[in-house]
Amino acid sequence: MSYDERRQDSGGRHPDVNELPDADYGALAAKAFVLRRDVLDMIYRSKGGHFGGDFSVMETLVTLYWIHMNTSPENIGSPERDRFILSKGHCVAALYAVLCDKGFFPKADLETFSEFGSKYIGHPNNQVSGIEMNSGSLGHGLSVGAGMALAGKMDCAGYRVYVVMGDGELAEGSVWEGAMAAGHYKLDNLTAIIDRNRLQISGCTEDIMAQDSLFGRWSSFNWNVLEANGNDIKALDYAVRKAKACKGRPTVIIASTVKGYGYSEAENIAAWHHKVPDERQYSAATAELRRREADQLRAGSPAADADPPGAGSPAAETGPPGADAVVEAESAI
Repeated sequence: MSYDERRQDSGGRHPDVNELPDADYGALAAKAFVLRRDVLDMIYRSKGGHFGGDFSVMETLVTLYWIHMNTSPENIGSPERDRFILSKGHCVAALYAVLCDKGFFPKADLETFSEFGSKYIGHPNNQVSGIEMNSGSLGHGLSVGAGMALAGKMDCAGYRVYVVMGDGELAEGSVWEGAMAAGHYKLDNLTAIIDRNRLQISGCTEDIMAQDSLFGRWSSFNWNVLEANGNDIKALDYAVRKAKACKGRPTVIIASTVKGYGYSEAENIAAWHHKVPDERQYSAATAELRRREADQLRAGSPAADADPPGAGSPAAETGPPGADAVVEAESAI
């Protein structure tokens, strides 16, 4: 029985209690490259979008939507569905590609991305099936997610809330208001994931607003802090499982990624934050994404061919098998 068939038998959630077989991780890693091609097509066709961040965040979205979240077109109206907020809303093309592949709307809709009159605009729009809130004004997603998680606690509901933020977004003060509230209310049904690609539209995050003290900052707000290789689905899966197991405080996963991951010419280049590929780059990116997809299927595992910053830390190397680059920080409180 295939991975998708086993998921269908188990109501859309991952059917196994423990880690996935390596072949399943490989299939999901390959899917991430397929979905990047959908993003590439959207950006190239519309002549607009946020290439670098769309590509860096894809493994996070695949991990959440295919392994962990109880969210589907069939339960979109259920009060027990898990909630997802893309706070870094400018990377909505990646989310549209994922939602389309999950069956929330037909693929033909992606061809209208950023067209005049289309509901598939350049930031999340809750008129699109599967999107919980409009976002893109950076810094708001975590506070809304904390509110959703608090409502779940008050209602004794079983759903979880996931918020994905960019690292440049962390310069917004409202992020830390949300962090403070979530820690205060011990919202262990809330998981935040930071797409830590270290680049934003103006350049390197450490030059613009240094953030290398993220462990200490989040711990001081009573958060459980994890770090993972954000371009490795197996590592992300392990980190999300750790987040689910944590009781009494919310969890933040610092997902170290490569901006533009999947197309070598764009990787770790700040100019690709908002760059639209020309015809040559479009063809080259399409070919490379196809190669990487095939490589993952042949290998049967998602071993990244580029190590994001922090992936080689001693703590990561001594972690559990299959949990490459997952580090846990003890609370400072």
